[in-house]
Amino acid sequence: MNNKIIALLPMKANSERVKGKNFKDFCGKPLYRWVLDALLEVKDIDTVIINTDAREILKDYGLIESEKVIIRDRNKEICGDLVSMNLVIEDDLRNTNADIYVMTHTTNPLMSADVIYKALRLFKDKYKQGLADSLFTVNKVQTRFYRYDGSAVNHDPDNLIRTQDLEPWYEENSNLYIFSRSGFFSTNARIGKRPIMYEMSKIESIDIDTHEDWDLAVMACKCMENNKH
Repeated sequence: MNNKIIALLPMKANSERVKGKNFKDFCGKPLYRWVLDALLEVKDIDTVIINTDAREILKDYGLIESEKVIIRDRNKEICGDLVSMNLVIEDDLRNTNADIYVMTHTTNPLMSADVIYKALRLFKDKYKQGLADSLFTVNKVQTRFYRYDGSAVNHDPDNLIRTQDLEPWYEENSNLYIFSRSGFFSTNARIGKRPIMYEMSKIESIDIDTHEDWDLAVMACKCMENNKH
């Protein structure tokens, strides 16, 4: 274990549903800056690598390489909306040297540095014990689910119990992934063979994929800011 921790923050120039969202103003600063600032606040993280096809756009927004932030130009072979994120991650791993990687998205602006720090601390502890090779964040869900045909999935409609007494399910929320180098290559994916989950709050885990998500995240951000004062 070389004790080096690298954060991966992939970033595309274009986005399908919310055009240019990575650089669009979100509550006072470009969307990408929110999660980048959170990563830079976590002292355990040595370097943040931005794998991107938007170097010139980032330069226009004042972001250039530094001792802490490295910008990698994305290979043409792994550009495009249909390319698996695991291929982008693999390219970063094959061109860097660390034992632990933290991976997140620019579309998670409300995830705090505290969440990253606590999840990383949990993973490092379990990893040293040989109990985990990866971690991913989740939302706890306790509600009644139905199939398309109206049949119940996780409950008996004829014997209703309180939703808080239902078996909890855990939804992968795409906010944060932490994995060892060996864990990634055991599956060629950011979730290895011995994953653990880290539960997040619904507000902090809002992921912006659509215009509706954007509006929801803006409202949540303003509410969180108001609560600080």
